[in-house]
Amino acid sequence: MRLGHILSETGSALRRNSTMVVSIIVTMWVSLSLFGAGLLVAQQVDLLKGRWYDKVEISVFLCTPDTVGDNCAAGQGVTDTQKATIQQTLESDPNVSRIYYESKQEAYDAFLADYRDGPLKDALTVDQMQDSFRVKLVDPEQYRSVVAEVAGLPGVQNVQDLREYFDPLFHWLGIAQWSAIGTSVLLLVAAALQIGNTIRLAVFSRRREIGIMRLVGASNAYITWPFLLETLVAGLAGAGLACATLAAGASALLPGNSEVSMQTLPWIGWPEVGSAMLGLVIVAILLSIVPTLIATHRHLRT
Repeated sequence: MRLGHILSETGSALRRNSTMVVSIIVTMWVSLSLFGAGLLVAQQVDLLKGRWYDKVEISVFLCTPDTVGDNCAAGQGVTDTQKATIQQTLESDPNVSRIYYESKQEAYDAFLADYRDGPLKDALTVDQMQDSFRVKLVDPEQYRSVVAEVAGLPGVQNVQDLREYFDPLFHWLGIAQWSAIGTSVLLLVAAALQIGNTIRLAVFSRRREIGIMRLVGASNAYITWPFLLETLVAGLAGAGLACATLAAGASALLPGNSEVSMQTLPWIGWPEVGSAMLGLVIVAILLSIVPTLIATHRHLRT
């Protein structure tokens, strides 16, 4: 009987305050969608950093007979003497933590592993690959000094400092991440205030009924439950729409069928999307419960 009365009161409140409930759902939908997008961007940045940014910072590509460069002799690849000089220079640099030498065959094997399912797997041969030194730094932020030291050595065709390429990417990804999270936080605060105001208006409109319930011995928890369920329904509805939005965006943007060059990079998948959805549901529940408890407590304690 008590449960039936609580559910009945919740249904009546949802019908009476349908306009406010819809506005709460829309606000929660938009804010939680942006919050989820920020979570996904953060996970994508972590994946990219884990794969590239925090591992090999510099790649020193050596000359081959077919390569062209200021330090390459025409028709002649890097000599053993030049290779030894390059390695010694790197080893003597105090900012170099570790050096990995990658031969043409190893580079070709890595190429086949990345493009094994793509149309480019037969485009290159072992002889077309380059020997290289893969350099791990003590302080990755000091990569420019190491690049400058080896870039002009004979036998070096090119020095690729991955930070130079990834810094702008991570910079803009970080801006997108915090912009989405910052905007969503403002909207979530607005949703919380809107929920609190809605509950205060609902409590005020039912003050006589609440007074009678208190006179017949109803507890504060019993009085609070209909209001709590009302906002919880609205919050979960907004979270459901936000989860659907994230799923639709993930289906459209995840590079499952995109170009091979994108498939070789680590991308977030459905496990990350699922964890973001779980986070949205938790936030929605908290945003529904906390303002409601505060608003009803202030009225019922008087």
